[in-house]
Amino acid sequence: MTTEKEKKVKDGSEYTAKSIQVLEGLEPVRKRPGMYIGGTSTEGLHHLIWEVVNNSVDEAMAGYGKEIIMRLMPDNIVEISDHGRGIPVEIHPQTKKSTLETVLTVLHAGGKFGGNGYKISGGLHGVGVSVVNALSVWTKAEICRDKKIYVMEFERGVPKTNEPKVIGKSEKTGTKISFQADPQIFPEIKYNWEKILAYVRHQAFLVKGIHIKVYDEREAGKEKAYGFLFDGGLTSFIKFLNRGKEIKNEFPFYVEKEDEKTESVVEIAMQYTDSYKEHIFSFANNIFTPEGGMHEVGFRTALTRVINSYARKNNILKEKDENFTAEDLQEGLTAVISVKLRNPQFEGQTKAKLGNGEMRGIVSAITAEALNDYLESHPNNAKAIIGKCLLTNKARIAARAAKDAVIRKGALEGMTLPGKLADCSSKNPAESELYIVEGDSAGGSAKQGRDRKFQAILPLRGKLVNVEKTTLDKVVKSDTLKPIIIALGAGIGDSFNIEKLRYQRIIIMADADVDGSHIRTLLLTFFYRYYEELINRGYIYIAQPPLYRIQKGKDVQYVYTEEEKNIAVDKIKIALGKNKEQKKNAKKEESQEKENIVMETDEDDEQKDTEEKSLGINIQRYKGLGEMNPEQLWETTMDPGNRLMLQVSIEDAEAADKMFDVLMGSEVEPRRRFIQTHAKSVKNLDV
Repeated sequence: MTTEKEKKVKDGSEYTAKSIQVLEGLEPVRKRPGMYIGGTSTEGLHHLIWEVVNNSVDEAMAGYGKEIIMRLMPDNIVEISDHGRGIPVEIHPQTKKSTLETVLTVLHAGGKFGGNGYKISGGLHGVGVSVVNALSVWTKAEICRDKKIYVMEFERGVPKTNEPKVIGKSEKTGTKISFQADPQIFPEIKYNWEKILAYVRHQAFLVKGIHIKVYDEREAGKEKAYGFLFDGGLTSFIKFLNRGKEIKNEFPFYVEKEDEKTESVVEIAMQYTDSYKEHIFSFANNIFTPEGGMHEVGFRTALTRVINSYARKNNILKEKDENFTAEDLQEGLTAVISVKLRNPQFEGQTKAKLGNGEMRGIVSAITAEALNDYLESHPNNAKAIIGKCLLTNKARIAARAAKDAVIRKGALEGMTLPGKLADCSSKNPAESELYIVEGDSAGGSAKQGRDRKFQAILPLRGKLVNVEKTTLDKVVKSDTLKPIIIALGAGIGDSFNIEKLRYQRIIIMADADVDGSHIRTLLLTFFYRYYEELINRGYIYIAQPPLYRIQKGKDVQYVYTEEEKNIAVDKIKIALGKNKEQKKNAKKEESQEKENIVMETDEDDEQKDTEEKSLGINIQRYKGLGEMNPEQLWETTMDPGNRLMLQVSIEDAEAADKMFDVLMGSEVEPRRRFIQTHAKSVKNLDV
């Protein structure tokens, strides 16, 4: 018999002390991994590596051991070793356990809180290696310290022994951590070689003289090895970022200085190129801060003030001229800002923004003094930088005038939206979507087939401008891009305001041929250069129209690839009792009896088409969107219940920027090399 109290506990209506579950040790990490590593996707998986690598980098920054070795091994085993001091193994006074076990099993345990173990460190949450231990099938720590080699092993965060075992002697010091990520936590365990190299490369740039070696030993016969060692530090980083670009100031600006009062270290490198985009990478204690923060604000403030002062002093800016704005100094700027401080305060769980207010003044003062000396000591480089800023200033003023003219013209004609835009009735951006459609024919079908409530259609006419080779004033005057800018409603350049965006799904819909691919690339370049925030928010999509329509009787299906078509046709043939494979094999055997060789000719395709027609299978290949009637376009490409779309994202902004430079920029040689390298990998080129 169930009592009333028991019934309440079972159905959850009673909330008592017994309702509260207490997770001990590393249980919270396994229960809610997203709180510690951001999720269990590929980002979270790689975060395990970053945590261990950061510990080794912290040792190097503290001056202990300049070499770090990482190995990716079979069965998803990762091994990272350094020549630092080695994690202490003696009994910890608080936990009464080995310090090694404490570091690997207790959250918020580490040498980075009291200031004695590390003056500066990146692993500030103190949960690093313990989280790796918690989320791995097994972890093994091998420590060289006090002329001995200690080993301790763990299974899903639980130690296999009461204390570290001594397994030998060594004159060296260091730490080696090996682990195997847990498939119970991560749905897919697949380490990305390029992603790892990019992260490690950044660490090597940020710590001068550190030597990091990475080995990929996952597949026998396909081993890879890479090493990083940059004595130039951030200067090397700047040159790496600007490779293949036309440089304005050949001699990069560089400063490294410690603020004596706070013991913070500021290191900055800067160079201008002919690019139309700004590239600023900021770091705090080697942690990338994509949203900037006080260190970046301090740098920008000093840059604007010093450049204006130098231009006035040298009569480059006349009395009647306005000062350069911060925007004038952004175009073509490549800068890396790295600060190292004792107690950084990050905004948000992901450490995306540095919040220490004192760093604004420190960075500003150090930058201003060093930049002023740089401009005075390198007049030719100073002239090149200010020349670039003057061009940007003139282009900005021209762009503003052109943009205002566009808006005024629209207002005079009694319309604020382009005439060829078939807008949707909804005024809610969250549910509204804009289809940018190639050609009038496809645009007509899209207008007839759409859902008028939330789908707007903008057909493209004329030649698209390659924004990689032109300035903003020409972009806003473009007959093809101007309607897109006005339709989006969010402005462009200094007037961009995402709150005014009229659609939160912008869908590029072009033919599946070479011309369509070119249009997609030009539009993606446009959005990346002037509307990167739309990509970052996931608002840009690419429609995926079908390649074939297959009909047998009343049954109709759409397929998107040649392979899908073959599978679909084979299934129909099997259902009809016509086994294509048996016929094909019989034909091969007959050919081999005659000449002992199998030839593939055009006749094979003709035979196949004849066979499919004889079976009543009708296959229609869509060469363009214009070949679809409105009903077909809606059913396959525009109906939210059936359509297939690709969401555009930027996993690595640095790599994306470099690729746009290569594919769409003015330099021919990098593009030629890219084509020569990848030409053989192109399949089914439709020209």
